[in-house]
Amino acid sequence: MGSAGQWTGSRFTVRQENGLKAARYTVSELMPDGSQGEVLACAEVKYLSLKEKITFHAGASGTRVLFTIEERCLRGAGDGYDVWDAEGDLVGGFEEREIASLVRSTWVLDEPGFPDAVGRERNRFVAVLRRAWDFLPLDMPFLWPYHFDFETGGKRVLKVDRKWGLRDRYVVDILIPGLDPRLAVAQAVALDTFQDR
Repeated sequence: MGSAGQWTGSRFTVRQENGLKAARYTVSELMPDGSQGEVLACAEVKYLSLKEKITFHAGASGTRVLFTIEERCLRGAGDGYDVWDAEGDLVGGFEEREIASLVRSTWVLDEPGFPDAVGRERNRFVAVLRRAWDFLPLDMPFLWPYHFDFETGGKRVLKVDRKWGLRDRYVVDILIPGLDPRLAVAQAVALDTFQDR
C-alpha cells in the first residue's frame, strides 16, 4: 500500500484506553507470531465533543497527520463517515444501516475502485444480548467479545474481532489485497465509537 506509507501489513490491533478527558486509540501491526509490532498511529477522541472527527497521527505520540475520520454532515454530504488522507484526498467511507442495525449491527464500507462491502455482527445471539444488556439496571460495560465480518458478493474481505478484556481491543484482518489499511482501521474505530450499542 504505497498510499498508506509504511502500512504494508494486513493484520492490526486497535486498542482503546479511557482517560479523564478523552479516549485514546492506538494502532499497532500484529506480527505473524501474534506479538505486537510497532505503534503505527494514535488518536484521541474528546468526550462530549459535538464534532464527529478523529485525527490519527504517526507513531505513539507523533504530530504528523496520517488520516482523519470525519462525519459527512460536517461537509454537508449526508450520513456516514469519510476517511481522508493527510493531503485531503478521499481514502473511502462507511455508514451504519440503522434499520438493519436494530437487531444486528450492519455497516457498509466503500473504497473507490472496489465494490461496497457489507459488515454484520457474526453472532446473532450476542447481537441481541448486547441490546438487551442496555436495558438492565447495571452500571457495567458489556464485556462479551463480538465480531464483524465484511463481505462482497459472499466473499469475506475484512474481519474485526473484539477481544476479551476490560479495555476494548480489536484485531483487524484484511483478507483481500488492495483494501486500504487506514480505511479498515477507521472502520474498526467506528465500531467502537460511533455505533449505537
